[in-house]
Amino acid sequence: MNGKTQKSVLIIDDDAIIRELLNQQLTSNFYNVYEASKPSEAQKILDDNNIDLVLCDIIMEEMDGYEFCSIVRKNNKHSLIPFIFITGDLTVGSKSKALDAGADDIIFKPIEIDNLLFKIQALLRRSDIYKSYGTKNSIEDDFAEQQAKILLVDDDKSLGMLFQYNLKKEGFKCEYASSADEGIKKAEEFKPDLIISDIMMPEKDGFEFRRMLLANDDLKGIPFVFLTSKGEEDDILEGYDLGIADYVLKTAGPRVVVAKVSAIVKSLGKERQKAVSELQHAADSMHVKVVPDKTPEFEGFEISQWNQTYKGIPGGDFLDYFTLDEDNLAIILGDVMGKKWGAWYFAFAYAGYVRSAIRVVLQNTKELTPSVILQQVNKSVYKDAKVSEVFATLSIVILNKKEKTLKYTGAGDLPILHLDRSNNELKRLQSKGLLLGFAPDGNYEDITIKLEQNDYVFIFTDGIIESRNAEGEQFGTKKMSGVIKNMSLLDNPMEKLKKEFQLFTGGNYEDDISLITIKAL
Repeated sequence: MNGKTQKSVLIIDDDAIIRELLNQQLTSNFYNVYEASKPSEAQKILDDNNIDLVLCDIIMEEMDGYEFCSIVRKNNKHSLIPFIFITGDLTVGSKSKALDAGADDIIFKPIEIDNLLFKIQALLRRSDIYKSYGTKNSIEDDFAEQQAKILLVDDDKSLGMLFQYNLKKEGFKCEYASSADEGIKKAEEFKPDLIISDIMMPEKDGFEFRRMLLANDDLKGIPFVFLTSKGEEDDILEGYDLGIADYVLKTAGPRVVVAKVSAIVKSLGKERQKAVSELQHAADSMHVKVVPDKTPEFEGFEISQWNQTYKGIPGGDFLDYFTLDEDNLAIILGDVMGKKWGAWYFAFAYAGYVRSAIRVVLQNTKELTPSVILQQVNKSVYKDAKVSEVFATLSIVILNKKEKTLKYTGAGDLPILHLDRSNNELKRLQSKGLLLGFAPDGNYEDITIKLEQNDYVFIFTDGIIESRNAEGEQFGTKKMSGVIKNMSLLDNPMEKLKKEFQLFTGGNYEDDISLITIKAL
């Protein structure tokens, strides 16, 4: 941690001794530590400080950790903070419950400090990589397809409210802030598509406000416009030096200002559409598909796939199938972080790495296991500086038609689900493999299950469980599990899940969507 920005960790535990022990260990490893004995204290610390990761007990007086985690995840400002439960609750299902609540991981007491530190480092690295490739609400959002969100910042409240009224009348969602500090807070909560700010404001002027935004990784990519009565050349040049999209003179009147803002929004939408078109053309010209047109036929199994790209932008998720020999079929599902603009390239690169690694494995070993294949991919990524800083999850499954078995391993992926039709029990298979490229040895292990007739296996990426409805509620693993368990033998699981998901989200996805279903015949 030396030489890098110090990360802040919040410890929430009603046991003062546990807090002190964790504080000592984290401080000695160069983390900045905050402590809270109950959720209400923790919430205030989260609101008032830039917390990078949360360690939370489960059993507490005000509310349990599950409920608190759910509350944290519903707040846009905190929804992506890595969250780890630390608990002595060893009951069956506690890990599943933790993941359903929105936690990233769970560690059981007594705590192995080395394991805890490693998980903290891995989650913080993932979070940093995610931020470096952009959050889900930045310049690339599609203005043309949805109601654009505008944040207006002006110390003149009467004028600000007047402009807000006219912008809303024109069909924009508009929030108002009267100062730079309030503007930052509103921007973090509202996630606007465009920010409009006055220049002349007390305490912190518009230029300083713009610099504050540029210093924030989550907000710096949002298009910015100055609304001002000043038209001096030096002021205009200083604004453009700060990377603003345009100037709008407030003296022109509300109708002219709204018309100018509408033109800026449309222009940004056209830029995005042009970029998407170029990405699609580039993807087509490479003659490489990251998602096959159809699934393979494999005796004894029925395989289905669903892939929906985020607003037509290629990349993000990738799927592939490899016939290893007459008895074995490998299924690959990957999810590249850094959605939209950059992910399409890395999806192709990772697909290439996967194919290359499998060829190497086939040429050099007779051991056809997911862990061997994944370890080869991991080594390739770890050694190559061009892709080693890109976060991607990967699931590898090998079906054996002779033995009717499924072998699975994963790297930072979601659990795969196994529906056992003999008792209608839905089981989670969770890999403990490390993120791709994090270490030369990813500690990948194979999980093997026997499949009986009418059993199903579900492999999916986080775009499904993290997509929300109009009320902001996530689809989540709990709802997904409920849909699966309530299906009859006559239902088509793929079509059933697609229908329920589309009804829940209204067709508004926040990410690439990928789902693979495997039925044992």
